[in-house]
Amino acid sequence: MDTNRKYLKWCTKQKNGIKIITGSITLQKAYLQKSENAIKSMEVNAKAGINDWAVAASYYARYDAVYALHSRIGIKCEIHDCTIALFKHLFSGKIAPKFIQDLEQSKDDRIDAQYYTGTTTINQNKVITDTNGDFVLMPFLMERFICDNLPAACAMAVSL
Repeated sequence: MDTNRKYLKWCTKQKNGIKIITGSITLQKAYLQKSENAIKSMEVNAKAGINDWAVAASYYARYDAVYALHSRIGIKCEIHDCTIALFKHLFSGKIAPKFIQDLEQSKDDRIDAQYYTGTTTINQNKVITDTNGDFVLMPFLMERFICDNLPAACAMAVSL
């Protein structure tokens, strides 16, 4: 069993880890709205020079979009690392690796910005452009993945 699969197995055993639920279009839409709100917050904070919150909002814009997908296909997970690991497991080879790498990097950046002191510097245009680019792509990925793979995705998650 590879390391990622072992980690995912661990995630399924945690209180707030990976759980199979009934897929919900309502939850999907709600988390996509949270993602859109995070983008707005990111833009406002970046333009105001409040970089640590711009970085955090950039991460949550991506994370909430991923969480929307999981909600739609019937997966709940409140542990961020587990959510990201499952997304990577389900989507590796189906989307550009950069998409997953950017999500992982934005999480690391958020942790640095929120939990450590010092000045957070960002390339404002890059953060806004990259985050908006990811977000614009996510609804398309969701529909394509759901239409093509919903039973397979659920089977993969259950088999962990």
